Formats: sequence, structure tokens, C-alpha cells
Amino acid sequence: MAMAFDSSAADKLSIKSWRAGEYRQKGAPVFRSTADGKHYTAITSDGRSIVKYRYSNGVAVDTLLSLDNVRNDEKIDLSGLRLSGYELSEDEERLLVYANPESIYRRSFRADYFYYVISAGGVRRNDFKRLTEGKVQAAKLSPDGRSVAFVRDNNLFLTKIMSASIEKVERQVTEDGAWGKVINGVPDWVYEEEFMMNRAYCWSPDSKYICYLKFDESEVKEYSLPMYRGMAPSRDEYEFYPGSYDYKYPVAGEVNSKVTAWSYDVYNRKHKQLDVPCEADGYIMRIKPTADATKIAVMTQNRHQSDFRLYFVHPASGVSTLIVQDTNEQYVSDDNMNQIRFYDDGFTLVSEKSGFRHLYYYDMNGRLQRQMTHGNFDVTQVYGYDPKTRTAYVQTAYVGEGSDMPSELTRGIYKVSANGAMTPLFNGGKDGAGCRGTHSAAFSRGFVYMQHAYEDADTPVRITLEQVSGLKLVKVIEDNKALRESARYAQRSRREFFQFTTPDGVVLNGYLTKPYNFDPNKKYPVLMEQYGGPGSQQVLDQWKFEWEQILNQEGYVVACVDGRGTGARGAAWERQTYCRLGVLESQDQLHAGRYVASLPYVDASRIAIWGWSFGGYNTLMALCGGNDVFKLGMAVAPVTDFRFYDTIYTERYMRTPQENADGYRASSVLERATQLKGDVLVICGTADDNVHPQNTYELTERWVQADIPFDMHVYTNRNHSITGGNTSNYIYSQLLRYLKKNL
Repeated sequence: MAMAFDSSAADKLSIKSWRAGEYRQKGAPVFRSTADGKHYTAITSDGRSIVKYRYSNGVAVDTLLSLDNVRNDEKIDLSGLRLSGYELSEDEERLLVYANPESIYRRSFRADYFYYVISAGGVRRNDFKRLTEGKVQAAKLSPDGRSVAFVRDNNLFLTKIMSASIEKVERQVTEDGAWGKVINGVPDWVYEEEFMMNRAYCWSPDSKYICYLKFDESEVKEYSLPMYRGMAPSRDEYEFYPGSYDYKYPVAGEVNSKVTAWSYDVYNRKHKQLDVPCEADGYIMRIKPTADATKIAVMTQNRHQSDFRLYFVHPASGVSTLIVQDTNEQYVSDDNMNQIRFYDDGFTLVSEKSGFRHLYYYDMNGRLQRQMTHGNFDVTQVYGYDPKTRTAYVQTAYVGEGSDMPSELTRGIYKVSANGAMTPLFNGGKDGAGCRGTHSAAFSRGFVYMQHAYEDADTPVRITLEQVSGLKLVKVIEDNKALRESARYAQRSRREFFQFTTPDGVVLNGYLTKPYNFDPNKKYPVLMEQYGGPGSQQVLDQWKFEWEQILNQEGYVVACVDGRGTGARGAAWERQTYCRLGVLESQDQLHAGRYVASLPYVDASRIAIWGWSFGGYNTLMALCGGNDVFKLGMAVAPVTDFRFYDTIYTERYMRTPQENADGYRASSVLERATQLKGDVLVICGTADDNVHPQNTYELTERWVQADIPFDMHVYTNRNHSITGGNTSNYIYSQLLRYLKKNL
């Protein structure tokens, strides 16, 4: 039971303080191991320095860069500069740093980049210079540290560093880049969003070639979003007449960019198109170096995303060799390619071909050497592989025997030997002690040390530096002691996990939190929150202190249930929703609502549902699909018909509208709009480049014509996250107001 809390007290939880991060747990930056595996580097909390520490005791041993102590011949104003990120050259004598990032889309940004010589020939230099005038994208050091590639205005550029004193020579590598036509070295919108990338080029390991992807989006249809003056920030150029933001966005079934792979010989200044077999409407999703300078890895998929192929391509000849092919009747998970790691004698690959997501090791000729993990659980992260000991390090949706949690609700870190034996790298192991929660890690080179993060539903994250052998504690980096000892921690409502079985025999996982001063003899209203998209997961044994606590304070029970299609329960579980998105997911939310309604302390006549993005879509599907549970719903930035959404995401799960017309109709809120039952609030931003406001407008127009009442909020110039100025505070305040008024 939650501890008593006086909601009238002066320290009452507020939306503004929550959004400002007052109740947020503290984290720590992921340490970057140096080549010797004995040290790590990190940006200091003030953003002014990059410091080198010793793993064995966590003590600082050197300052690689201090903005207060550099040779600044260009007279750059460093007084207000704060470092946002950095890259250390392989010889650890040079740094590429960036500051003042300016977001483009979800993952891409422009920033001011600077090049810094730490030392040359063993002599300390402290030379700090601007890489180039103006902000650029995706800058990357060459392996030898003597050059930097970057993207400006859709073209690749190269800056050669001629000497330790940083005499710079800038060269334009591509000439055909143009807005809305051709992009070199960075992805188009849909590749960035759905293949989770912000750079589309790499250096060869010998620094002789830049290998890059070219996106010809000239035939992709353009989408236009209106822009107004607005506020925070204001666009004064649109004070009296609105403008627009125009960009290429391929909706399901439409034309994608034509993508080709190229190499650029840095010394001979010649381009070569790489001979990468790919269907005319297929995808080239990654171009990456291997340990061999003659083998550049290029990854492709067919348009259905059911056929993944890894090629090795010679950057000089352009000749490609198929190394691995992984197929699935529905789709190959998009994150699988992010888990590939290359070594001198082979590479790791994850695949769901066994029915669960497991780790495999191949030699450089593509011959399978061994399946490294086995069992009815998913590998959720690959940390690396040690070729000397033939040992892998992974995170799994499994924390060993004896856990009181379903395995998919937990995450464990394991050392996996060549014979498949799994050794837990967290306290507890197979005896059951401590077998719960979420463990994650970052390892030193050589896997002697790890940065270990642990949290569970009752414990804010504790981040430690540990010696892997024996799990010896070196240093506590962050234990959130202040939060754990605060009144907020004591006042919070604990998350209670549960399972229930639907009428058709499906077991679903959920959690709920109860109002402060909970009285089991009273009846409480409920808000169900959910997302529910393919492979996603909200019901996890991890710390959370968010909006649900404010709702608990206001007297609401908050519940969350992961339905069919969500993650970490194997391929068959996730793929149940294939070609009919939203149908089973919304049915499961209705089942969940009925289960919650059966609880003795719940007022079954006062149950609501809400969600954002896919969660907003799922909310609307439930309200318009035989709803007999929810009195109201709140849908933020929802998809309302997947014919409006992008090619890569939609077709991965639905194929094209031309192939699957019945599935698209079944998945459409528009097709069932007139079946709406319950009050509804729909919210969108007018500049949402991801889920366009068209989704909301088309739905509400159907309600208007059918004379069905609804409420709608529209936020000027806001994107998918609907933030900026006071907007976030306002939107959550309005959601709470709507609940109080209507539930």
C-alpha cells in the first residue's frame, strides 16, 4: 500500500515540477574505453573538459581537453561553449568535438565542430581550431586521425589536417547534393526515422576511402506542413502570411528514394559505384567498415523487409560478395542490423530464426561457427565479443531461475562462452537472490571492467564501476541516494505487477499504481495508459516516477497492459499482428479494461484510456471498435489510417496497401470512425513531420459529418513531441482537466 500523502500539502506534486525533472532519477554518461582497456574518458558535468580516468579506481589521471586551457589561435570565443559530444582518434592524440547542436529531425542535427590536437610525437600541443565555418552534419574522423569527413547542404566534404598545427584543407567530395533531390552521406527522412540512422557513410579502415550512400529522392512526393508565427520560438517572417515546411515523405505504397552505394578514393579523387545487388524498390540500410580494409559491409533488405542480406564490397573494385542472408515469412527485425559487430576472424549476428532472438557467430566468409545463446528468451542487446576467449557479452530478457517476474519483464547481463554456457554478470545468479529488475552495461575493451546500471520498480537506477571477474565493486558512480531518501520517494505509489488471461486464452502482463491514501473499501476511477506498437514494451521491472504519480495524487488508479505484438516474448508473439495492425492490440486493451473493471476497488463506470502516437492510435481503435469499457479516451498525435504513414514502418508490418487492402481497412480508425463510443479528446501539432496532422483532421471531419461530438486541441508549429516553451506543461494540464471534467 502507498504511504499516506497529504495532497493539500505545500509540496504537492505538480506537472511543471515533473516536466522540469524535479522527480527524475539521475543517470551518468556512458564511459568510453581507451585502447588499452585500462582507462576511460568522459565529458565533465560542466561540459568544459574531457577527462581520462583509471578503471581500476575511477580516479582521474589526465585532462585530454580543457576549454579553459587550449591554444586558440583563431580567437574563438570559448567563454560560453559547452561540449555536447566527442570522438577520440585511434592513436588517441586527436579529438573531434562538437557543441551547440541544432536538431533537424529525430536523430539528425547540425553542430559546430572543432578539431583538437592533444599531442603529436609525444609532445603536448593543445591546438584547438574550428573544423569549418558554420554548422555541419555527421562529422567523422578518419581512422588515422588526419582527416575529417562531414556533410553540408546534402554534399560530402573532406577536411585534411596537414600538420600538428592544424593547417586545414577543405575539399568538396560530392557535387550533386540538392534539397529535395539528392542527399549524400546522410539519410533521407524515412531512413533516419525508421532505420535509426543519422550518418550514411564510413571510412575504410586504412583511411583511403570514404564509402557512402547516395539518396535520390527526386521522385518521392513532397509533403507540406503549414508554419505560422507562433511563439517559443516565434517565426516572425510568418506574422501575417503563413509559410510552409516542405520535405520528401513517402507514404505507404508510394515511391521511395533510390539508394546507391559509392566509394571515394581520397588520394585519386575518384568515385566508384559499388555493385550491391538490391531490388529496385529495396533498401540499402547500412554501410559500415569491417576490420579488413578490402571489405566494406553493406546491408540490404527487400521492400517487404523479409529478406536481409549482408554483403562485403571491395571499395576499389566495387565487387560485392554475399556473406549472410536471413529471411522471415513476415519481417526481419530492424534492430538486428544494429547488433552486428565485426572482428578479425568473424562477426556476430542476431536472428529470430529459432523463434527467439539469439546470437550467432560467423567467420568472415559467412560460414556459421556456432549459435551462442539458446532458450525461450530474447537477446535484447549485444555488448561485444572477445575473439581471444570466444566469449560474448549480452543483455537478455531473462535474469535466471528463481525470479518472481516473467522473464520478459526483466533484463540481465550475461557472459556467454563458446559452448553456450551463460554466466550472469549481476548479483543473484541462479539462486534467485536479486533476480529481478533491469540490468544494463558498458564494457571496457578487453571486458575487464564494466559500467553497470541496475534499477527496478522500487529502486532508482544505481550505476557502478565494477571489475567483471568476481563482480568486484570499484566505484559507485551514481546511486540516487538523495532521491531514495527524499519525501517524494516515500510518497510515491508503488507499481504492482499482474498477469491475467483473456477470454481467448492469452496471458497478458500489466502493472497498476494506486491513489495516495488508498482505501480498499472505496471505488476509484482508472486511467489506462498504453503504447502497444510492434516490439515495444512498457510493462518492465524498472523505475518510473512520471505522470502516473500526479494522477495517483489526484485520486486515479493508473494501469498499463502490454498486448499482443509487444516485445521480448519471441518472434511468434510479436508477429501475431502482422498485416492487421491495431486489431488485436485494441482488443487486448478492451480485455485489459474489463479485467481492471473487475477489481473490487475500481469504479467500472469510470475507466478511461489514453496514449501517444501508436498509443493514440490504439486508443482510437479501442473506442471505435466495440467499446463497452471506456467512458472516455485521449489520443495524442495519433495515426488514424496507415495509408497516411511512412513506407518503411508501415510496410514492415502491413505490406503495401496495393497488396493488403483488406488489412489496411481493418486497421483504419477512419473506417470505424462512426462507431465511436465514449467521450474523446484528440490532440496534434500542426508541424508534426512524423504523424502528420492530416491523421487528426481526416478523422475529425468524419465525426463532424456524422454529427458525432468530440474535443480537439491543436498546437501551433509543434512536432510529434509537442514541446517548446510552456507547451508540455500546458498539454498535460489539459489532459488532467479533461479527465476531471469528464471521468
